[in-house]
Amino acid sequence: MEAAPLTAGAAAPAIVFIGFMGAGKTTASRAAAAALGVRAVDADAVLEERLGTTIEDHFATHGEAAFRAVEEEVVCGLLDAPPSPVLALGGGAVTSPRVRAALERHVVVLLEVTADAAWRRVGSRRPLARDRERFGALLADRTPLYESVADAVLPQARADAVRRAVPAVTALLEAPAGTRLLWAHSASGDYPVYVGEGLPARASRLTGRRGRTFLITDEAVGPLYADAVGEVAADLRIPPGEEAKTWEQAGRLLRRLAAAGMAHDDHVLALGGGVVGDIAGFCAATYQRGVPVVQVPTTLVAQVDSAYGGKTGVDLPEGKNYAGAYHQPAAVLADPGLLATLPPAELAAGWAEVVKTALIAGGPLWERVRRGDAPADGDLVLACARTKLRVVAEDERDDGRRQVLNLGHTVGHAIETVTGYARYRHGEAVGLGLLAALTLSGLPDLRAEVAALLDARGLPTTLDAAVDADAVVAATGRDKKKRGGLVRFVLVEAPGQVAAGREVPRDELAAAVEELQRP
Repeated sequence: MEAAPLTAGAAAPAIVFIGFMGAGKTTASRAAAAALGVRAVDADAVLEERLGTTIEDHFATHGEAAFRAVEEEVVCGLLDAPPSPVLALGGGAVTSPRVRAALERHVVVLLEVTADAAWRRVGSRRPLARDRERFGALLADRTPLYESVADAVLPQARADAVRRAVPAVTALLEAPAGTRLLWAHSASGDYPVYVGEGLPARASRLTGRRGRTFLITDEAVGPLYADAVGEVAADLRIPPGEEAKTWEQAGRLLRRLAAAGMAHDDHVLALGGGVVGDIAGFCAATYQRGVPVVQVPTTLVAQVDSAYGGKTGVDLPEGKNYAGAYHQPAAVLADPGLLATLPPAELAAGWAEVVKTALIAGGPLWERVRRGDAPADGDLVLACARTKLRVVAEDERDDGRRQVLNLGHTVGHAIETVTGYARYRHGEAVGLGLLAALTLSGLPDLRAEVAALLDARGLPTTLDAAVDADAVVAATGRDKKKRGGLVRFVLVEAPGQVAAGREVPRDELAAAVEELQRP
């Protein structure tokens, strides 16, 4: 992807880096400026020039209120007529309503940082970094402000990562109004995640993919949205539903890609829900040993979970996703507007993944979801995607932390396998798996609360009595994540405190599955 040109001047938006002290804003702005061939301006440096002393000394002599007044004047001056296309602001600049208003016409990039990392970098060199506990509380207080003005969020400020992200950040200038960007990081590669309405029509400009586009979609989504993605070299469609996510179907798609003349510098565009994303990603991972795939998720399950993280695969009769590969997407374009055409049952199925993600995240996301009235909008999609991307950044290949994302999935996948992928939608099975996991976690009150949340969205909270409970228990023993002959479960201690790798006695598992069949 090539960076869009940015020019200085009052009429041109600038890239403005914000974030807490120690987030690396100066380093990031210099890296971005170098990538664009311009210079970066650091607001704190301009401020010290205006003050004629250091920020620390001015703070000590005049106090924070006096400092903030001067800072507001200087920063607003820089934003009203940017002296450079790339600016870095001080950590507290966004506390000014006037500054936040001035940021509205610029591309604002938030650099994430943990309290521990920021404290290590800053030490006691800043006026507001004298007490560790107050330092952490200040970050917590400011985070909602940072997030409220950010158009893009970068998870780290390493210069190489910022340089790679610059084309995606500048592409926001051509994105529909309100589009937000997450920069996904993993051991095998980084990629942009755009969240906003009207994105499919801008796919080629936002992703910057060269070569031809080979569309893979299904027979339900294709008639609705295939035309929106523009010209494609081939339009390949599969039947809708989990039953189509097979080895045989993948083989047919691969042969059709070959017959259509797909080359290694072309790319796959996956337009659909989790099934399309999984099978199209698998084909992209294996075709000519790997071609890029752009994910355009059209279901809530896919937008909040499956489109991110690079897991691809197909089902075998022996188990869910038994054949697959890790293949990170080249980009993800999540358009919540596409959810408007989802059948109610399909939209409901996505809420199981929302609840799962909220249980893992805890904090504001759990509080939003547990109220029961959270809409399936861009804010929800963004929050869920950020949660998953943080986990994947720590552990791309399920060697540790990423296993928590399987909460509810061990029993859920077993239910799907036993019922031939036909009785329950994936989200419905995961919802039942969540309830079993909460039973195994010994949290009856939380289980009841989650059951109420699922029921309110029209999801099943009891397992069909015709399903063989013993077969479900046996199927968990064939889970593909089994290690050393043992299947370990993800259990919950509290929202935001989820642990993987827990052994569960077979009799307790059987009891949890049997409980699902009680009315």
